[in-house]
Amino acid sequence: MLSRKTTNQVKKKAEQATDRTDPWPTALRILTHRDYSQVELRQRLVDKGFDRARIDDALQRCLELGYLDDARYALNRATSLMNQGRAVGPRILLDLRQRGISEEIACQALDKAREVCDEEQLLASLLERRFPDFNYNSAPAKERRRVVHFLQRRGFTIGCIMDRLTRKGFE
Repeated sequence: MLSRKTTNQVKKKAEQATDRTDPWPTALRILTHRDYSQVELRQRLVDKGFDRARIDDALQRCLELGYLDDARYALNRATSLMNQGRAVGPRILLDLRQRGISEEIACQALDKAREVCDEEQLLASLLERRFPDFNYNSAPAKERRRVVHFLQRRGFTIGCIMDRLTRKGFE
């Protein structure tokens, strides 16, 4: 087994062998791990010290080859957030905007993600998983606020939350 020192020496040698002025190999290496938006990838390359003009060329090449696609990234991100129960609705739009996705593409991705995931079912499963014994009607006010605020931070509307919580008490 290689020692840590040997591994670091190999990494250092590989870094020296690459052309530090060309961002293309670095962009490819970054994109092999996961999808990125154009803004995120540009920022990663700027942080690594590449020239902005060369970065633009590398990004254009990634776009032409289909390695970089904001619409695909936004749809995958929105669907993933909804499936995991981490965000819905306006919370997804906020997340996508923070990652550099345009408003139009973000809205389209959210609409497509809503076709795949049912927000009502998502809310019900999230309540069952996180708060299985919670009963809105018998819970103290502090506990009610805690649960409602948790769900609001995930992006559920107050109307949807209250409908589900009050309905759960009667089921």
